[in-house]
Amino acid sequence: MQENKNMTKNYLNFISDKHLMFCIDNLHKAYVKAKNDISRKKFNKNKIDTIKLTFDSKFNELDENTLIKSEITRQIDKSINNAIGTFHEEILGGIKNFEKGNLDGYDIKAKNNTLFADIKNKHNTMNSSAAESLYQKLEKFAVKYPKSKCYWVQIWATKSFKENWKGKINGTDYEHKRVFKISGDQFYKLLSKRENALFELYKILPKAIDDYLNKNKNAPKKTENSALSEISKSAEKYKRTILDDITFENFSYYLGFDKLE
Repeated sequence: MQENKNMTKNYLNFISDKHLMFCIDNLHKAYVKAKNDISRKKFNKNKIDTIKLTFDSKFNELDENTLIKSEITRQIDKSINNAIGTFHEEILGGIKNFEKGNLDGYDIKAKNNTLFADIKNKHNTMNSSAAESLYQKLEKFAVKYPKSKCYWVQIWATKSFKENWKGKINGTDYEHKRVFKISGDQFYKLLSKRENALFELYKILPKAIDDYLNKNKNAPKKTENSALSEISKSAEKYKRTILDDITFENFSYYLGFDKLE
């Protein structure tokens, strides 16, 4: 969805109200789906570390129900973090002359191919192999499009910066004059031509979200996920504790763990 310069802009100067609501609506749907989507099967699919949960239970003085609710929340939060990254891509892709990628190897590009960017929500989400792969990808865009500048965007970084990305990654020296890394505030400024664009988004979001919810009272709402009730029923059926039930479902093929049956 692209911005039309004639569209109303009561919230932000650099994207239309309609586009902002479109982005909020997509994120709301992601929240609802994530909260509705945790069944016992999906919960156990993640291979739960029940030794850690045992320590969590004892050292944090948590009963089993609270413990499982906490793990469910952690799984939901992981899914939501991915959706937040998409939210930023959609916001930035709604700025005039830019667009969001669609499995094209970039998250944001200028329509005239003078900018390509890969967006990470936090600065520490990549290991060295992922960083090397990202650099190589950005470098390929820089080589293919000689007038382009290519960016690794860190929405939430440890400082505000825009600098050439160079150095040793996995033992290999990398340097290209048109490959950069940049903090989220600087990237929002770069695309929007507004000094405090990311801050403006931050400040307007509470009102925009309230307006969205007020206008969409019939929008899908979360229902309680079924994981805890399904696990509880299984534990009761097989006369196991909740932790034993989760452990059996995850690791019954490990030596000795089948004795929990």
